[in-house]
Amino acid sequence: MLAQILVLTGIAINAVGTLNYVIGTLQGKIKPNRVTFFIWSIAPFVIYLSQTHQGVGVQALMTLSTSIFPLSVFVASFVNKKAYWELIPRDVVCGVLSLAGLFMWYVTKVGNLAIFFSLLSEVLATFPAIAKSYRYPETERAWPWLTAVTGGVLTLVTITDWDFAHAAYPVLYTIEMSLLYIFIKFKFGQRQAVPTNVIKRRTNQ
Repeated sequence: MLAQILVLTGIAINAVGTLNYVIGTLQGKIKPNRVTFFIWSIAPFVIYLSQTHQGVGVQALMTLSTSIFPLSVFVASFVNKKAYWELIPRDVVCGVLSLAGLFMWYVTKVGNLAIFFSLLSEVLATFPAIAKSYRYPETERAWPWLTAVTGGVLTLVTITDWDFAHAAYPVLYTIEMSLLYIFIKFKFGQRQAVPTNVIKRRTNQ
């Protein structure tokens, strides 16, 4: 019962952050990369199917939510003209990996293969989001990503079977969301872009 409460609480917290992100996207204040959010909606769904097939319990609901939430941002991005769709070879690879996961699962019935390929797809899709957050943090909001981190952490503390099916995705998701939050919140990229003489001048004022 406690595990269910923690996971559902994490999902609810993440939902609040996602709603704020969707509103910011609709208002044009946030500029999401559609390809990233599209892949983020596919890969976790494949993982969710595999987790349920392997008997993963309430933690699978967190995985499902992290498929639905990016999908809502993806849909909202079509209202925002500042959102962009950048289809490059990496994005094609992401889609192929997700489809490969489904195919391998269908052929072999080995759910961990689907999870493995989907995790690769997830990582590749996250790279441009991390780079964007590092270089252009002003195009994002920090605290919605913190709600995602919270949801991931609350799910992690409920895991008792630390096998690949239960733990691989929540661990990866929490790391990804943490990096995004840190880069956006603390603007490391912009700080490093400031010339040294400017930093010295500011500190002497």
